Amino acid sequence: MTDFNIAPTKPRKTGPVARKDETGENFPVASRLIPKHLRPHVIAFYRFVRLADDIADDPDLEPETKLAYLEALERALTSGQAKHAYLKPATELRESLQKTGVSDRHARQVLRAFRRDAVGARCHSWSDLLLYCRFSANPVGRYLLELHGEGVAAGPASDALCSALQVLNHLQDAREDWTQLGRCYIPLVWFDDAGISVERLVESESDVRMRAIFDQALEHTDRLLERAAALPGLIQHRGLRMEAAVILSLAESLSRRLKSRDPMKAKVTLGAHHKLAAVARGLARSFSAA
Repeated sequence: MTDFNIAPTKPRKTGPVARKDETGENFPVASRLIPKHLRPHVIAFYRFVRLADDIADDPDLEPETKLAYLEALERALTSGQAKHAYLKPATELRESLQKTGVSDRHARQVLRAFRRDAVGARCHSWSDLLLYCRFSANPVGRYLLELHGEGVAAGPASDALCSALQVLNHLQDAREDWTQLGRCYIPLVWFDDAGISVERLVESESDVRMRAIFDQALEHTDRLLERAAALPGLIQHRGLRMEAAVILSLAESLSRRLKSRDPMKAKVTLGAHHKLAAVARGLARSFSAA
C-alpha cells in the first residue's frame, strides 16, 4: 500500500552549475571579431568566470558553502585535478592556459572578487567600488590583451572600460541585487549623503533622491568611459581593436539609456536598433584608430 504521508524527495544536486551562457550577456563574448582559433579559449575563460559568479550569487547556498566551492575551483585550476564534474570548467581553462601560455592570475583575481560577494560585502565608497571592479572585471580585459599578444600600454584604458561595464551592470541590476541577494554595489555613503536608506532599493520606482544617486553613478561611469576611449588606438591586433571599439560604443549607449530610463521600474537594456547603431559606431571608431 502506498504511503501518501511521505513527501517526494527533491533530486540531489551534484554540484553548482552556471545559470546562463555567453549568449545571455549584455556585451559580446568571443564574437566573430575575435580570431576563430582564439574563440574557444575566450569561451573557456568565460565559462570558468560564469560558474564562479553564479556560485557567489546562488541564494540557496550558505556563505561557507560558496567559499568552499570557489576554493575547489581554484585548486582544480592550479592543480588540474578535479574530483567532481562541476569542476570541469576549471580543468578546461587550465588546459587552455597551457596551450596559449596565458597566466592563470587573471582567473584567480576574479575569484577574489567572488569570495567577497559570497560573504555579502558591500561597497562603501566609489573607491571601494573601483577596488571591487579591479578584481571582478578588469582581469577579463587583461586576459584578452594577453591572449592576443598585446603589451601593457593598453592596460589602464582596458581597466577603465571593464570597470565601466561592471558598474553599468550593477545599475541595471540594482533592485534585483538588493531584493534577491541583499547586495548593494552602489556606494553606501551616497545613500547617507542623500538622506535615504539603502532599503529604498526595494521600491519599484525611483524618487528624486534615488534618481540623483543613479545619475551620480552614471557621471562617474562616464569619466571611466572617457578614459577608455583611447583603448582601440592602443590595441595592435585588428580583431581585438574592433571588438574593444564596439564594446565601448555599446557601453556609451547603455549609459545614455540609463540616464533616461528608471532601472527601478524595469531592467534597462539596449534594443536591437540601439545595438546595431552602437556596433556601426564602434566599427567606424576602430577604423579611425587603426
